[in-house]
Amino acid sequence: MSEVRFALTVRELTSADLPACEWAGDALHVRQLADQVARAAAGEVDYLAVCTPVGFPVALGGVDWTVSPGAGTLWQLGVHPALRSCGIGTFLIRSAEQRIADRGLTRAELGVEDDNPRARALYERLGYRPYGREPDAWDVVAPDGSVRRYETMCTLMRRELGA
Repeated sequence: MSEVRFALTVRELTSADLPACEWAGDALHVRQLADQVARAAAGEVDYLAVCTPVGFPVALGGVDWTVSPGAGTLWQLGVHPALRSCGIGTFLIRSAEQRIADRGLTRAELGVEDDNPRARALYERLGYRPYGREPDAWDVVAPDGSVRRYETMCTLMRRELGA
């Protein structure tokens, strides 16, 4: 068995990255990433890209500063499907938590869909604990090409940073 190792970096997602982010979701989602780049420019969010040495984004995720006072809210966390279970998600989350701590905040929060036990297990391994539940919804492209509203229930989780 061969092993390949390479260094990953974390930086802000840019508009130039968007064509390389098709793995992250449907075409509507990728177009909506442009809105997140604009929100990052306005200081409302940090939108992170974990990149290979040639700059290809292999993981994405945001920290929203507007959702919960005293906390950074992690959302839209995702790793390229071919690279899951390689520690990249942990790297992304820890990098986001460092951004939160660098702002002087002491809490990270996120919501995980109830039907995503793999993600929830990762968050629990990283020290996140449930504190509530709430519905969430967003637009997706249906198989017929139309846009429909996807609705789900999420467990809200948080982690006290520095603990």
